[in-house]
Amino acid sequence: MTFTESITTCFNKYATFDGVATRSEYWWFVLACWIASLLVGMVSNNLAIVVNLATIVPSLAAGCRRLHDTGRSGWWQLLGLVPVIGWIVLIVFMVQEGKPNRYDVTAAQA
Repeated sequence: MTFTESITTCFNKYATFDGVATRSEYWWFVLACWIASLLVGMVSNNLAIVVNLATIVPSLAAGCRRLHDTGRSGWWQLLGLVPVIGWIVLIVFMVQEGKPNRYDVTAAQA
């Protein structure tokens, strides 16, 4: 999935917490959010807060779908609240290859 396709897909699935997200879809979207936050933050901190608030729901939804792709519940995102160790474990989960599982609707229908 390309950079623009992943951004479009994640914003089209703004609040879709079911289904799966591929590694490329998730990581391209995360990169776009980081870049947007960084660039807007250089101009105005208040505007950066608005951008971050606008992307929090799609980011959580994409993270949930990414965890689903690895066979885990989206609730594992709460691990990010644990400083350092939680972040590391969550990153390890996010970089793993996806596999067919109960969350993947297309694989279940095939």
